[in-house]
Amino acid sequence: MAAKQKSVKTTRLIHLMLTIALVIGLTSYADAAGKVYKLGLSLAITGPTSDAGNPYAKGVEDYFRFVNDTKLLGEDKIECTIRDDQYQTDVTKRNFEDFLDQGIVFYLNYSTGSTLALKKDFDEVEMPVLPASFHAGNIEGSKYIFLPIASYSEQTILLAEYIVKNSNGAKPKVAMFIHPSAFGRGPVSDLEKAVAAGLNIEIVEVVEHGNDLDNTAMLQRLTSKGVQYVLCQTIQSPVATMLKDAARLGMTAKSFGEAGKITFLGAHYTGGNDLIDLAGNAAENFFWTTSYTVTSEPGPGTDAQLELAKRYGRDNKAANSHNYANGIMVAQVATEVIRRAKEKGLEINNKTLYDELNAMNGDKAYQPPTTVGAVTYSPTDRAGVDSLQIYSVQKGQFKKVGEPLTSEYMKKIK
Repeated sequence: MAAKQKSVKTTRLIHLMLTIALVIGLTSYADAAGKVYKLGLSLAITGPTSDAGNPYAKGVEDYFRFVNDTKLLGEDKIECTIRDDQYQTDVTKRNFEDFLDQGIVFYLNYSTGSTLALKKDFDEVEMPVLPASFHAGNIEGSKYIFLPIASYSEQTILLAEYIVKNSNGAKPKVAMFIHPSAFGRGPVSDLEKAVAAGLNIEIVEVVEHGNDLDNTAMLQRLTSKGVQYVLCQTIQSPVATMLKDAARLGMTAKSFGEAGKITFLGAHYTGGNDLIDLAGNAAENFFWTTSYTVTSEPGPGTDAQLELAKRYGRDNKAANSHNYANGIMVAQVATEVIRRAKEKGLEINNKTLYDELNAMNGDKAYQPPTTVGAVTYSPTDRAGVDSLQIYSVQKGQFKKVGEPLTSEYMKKIK
């Protein structure tokens, strides 16, 4: 009987040792195979603003494929689920909740409306978020939303400052041509604050465009009021329609600030190669600002963007889109904070990645090739790239106008 009990104990001990060995073996195998970090992106691949969302999604997808294929994070991989929400906030919310159930550690959002609507949700679950929207209101009252680049407000104010510095004569008369949404309206009050703080322009009229196919009456009204400059904060298609109408009417300035004519300027989503495709020759001398490098200017950013697009079989339209660069950039930032946390031996989760974003400043600033300045964040600074490059269309291509700038008046009204 004693011998039998001894045999049972020995068998159990052997089973226990085999189980421990199996667990150790499986753990070692898992470590060798690497970990998978889950991210989510909800955006308009189809529907309204898909002209921006489609190449943006491709940029995100391609860069994360590149990270995994080249083992930028060693054996670890990023798995980013990309969902089409067709610019519908309720769909975005459902997508985000599903991503949370999947265990994401970082989230990429898209529209202004959905970012504002989900602001409390992001804070409640303490999820770091990089949206495609640069609306200044996104970061008001939220700790977890980070803008990739300077806000639409800062872009618009910088363009207004450029008008003041490069205009001759009396106070420049300016009109604003904006999208009928929070996305379009965001910069209006901030530009008005800059004027109140001393920016020497007169805002003559703010036009919220509809789906008009003819802007003749609007343009004639603006010229009758002496408007010399139109600042645009919308998407490319209505700007293209307006530019073609202005060209047909002979109203477009052939040089910046030409007397009796209108010089058109716009923020990030108004420009890029899609605008030139839509407006043709009418896009000549359109002034535009963004923090992204463009492929019509040679340099490391252009080389890297075109090589990535070629690697994953993208057509020329996507490869040369500034919104493809936009998507690449947010994926680069997300990858970089994961890399930094890994380097410190930290567990990769939403909290450690949030901390790494807030530490991205000073000598820890991040300079991806997709942007004209460094990405910096802190608990009091959640707009990534402060530098903005002004471009203008010259002979059918966007070319640099001077060097990158930062807004003087944005600092005064913050």
